[in-house]
Amino acid sequence: MGKEKLKIAFYWAASCGGCEVAVLDINEKILDVVAAADIVFWPVAIDIKYKDVEAMPEKSIDACFFNGAIRTEENEKMAKLLRQKSKILVAFGSCANDGCVKSLANLWDKDAVFERAYLETPSTENPESVTPKTRVKVKEGELELPEIYDTVKTLPQTVDVDYTISGCPPPIPAILEMFNAFISGNLPPKGSSFLPNKSICDECPREKNDKQLSEIKRIYEIDDDGETCFWDQGVICMGPATRAGCGAQCPNVNKPCTGCGGPGPRVIDQGAAAISALASIATDPEVVKQVVDPIGTFYMYSLANSILRRKVKK
Repeated sequence: MGKEKLKIAFYWAASCGGCEVAVLDINEKILDVVAAADIVFWPVAIDIKYKDVEAMPEKSIDACFFNGAIRTEENEKMAKLLRQKSKILVAFGSCANDGCVKSLANLWDKDAVFERAYLETPSTENPESVTPKTRVKVKEGELELPEIYDTVKTLPQTVDVDYTISGCPPPIPAILEMFNAFISGNLPPKGSSFLPNKSICDECPREKNDKQLSEIKRIYEIDDDGETCFWDQGVICMGPATRAGCGAQCPNVNKPCTGCGGPGPRVIDQGAAAISALASIATDPEVVKQVVDPIGTFYMYSLANSILRRKVKK
């Protein structure tokens, strides 16, 4: 009798789908994964229904890799169901861990989001002002859609999570390390990240001169030499507040880090850490006011996982 294969699952909640593609970006190594594990649930690739998951015994899935934020009641239902059915649950990617770009919607409520998306955009023709409803009757019967929440949540804010791997999408070397850990059974302590315990700055080859900052510039406003730290050139880079693992891919192609790796080690609030870094080198407090779109700059990926969480609703 050969060794029984592991059972793994993948799920896609509120996300763009890039994490699903990243699983395949490990190329031929995916053959090692399927040799050691059977994929029992992967809606984007396998025709399997929610009722099939509900029928599975509890903890029958060895590991579930859950990507996407919790935006709808369907997302939350599946997060709780897969937590119940899985021995190990991994928050996979920025959306699951930190809310990612879609959590910027927490600056509004769903009514304001619907109004903008379905009524106000220049390309939208909607004379009857129709917006999404949870139920609608058509000639074939009644259609039902999951309710969209006012607040985007992370997976760890919804259920207990065993491991994390952030990134938009997670870097390929880290994904390989994660799969190897599960296949070998050599898992790190619960709560660990599969990304390195250091910041992007530790991976970045650019020279850091620790200059004082008197003016903030956008990337197109500088003549980047490809070698000097963006901070020293007056451009905000999220590297100091962001967890490493990608090999500083963005700085290596002359683009400042935007923070997709999530909060760095010992960083509670990614945006606050970056703002603190800015304040520590600014020659004048007024310099901070030069930041265009502070929320989008400092919390592009992590608003839902920040101290702020969302705009206060009156």
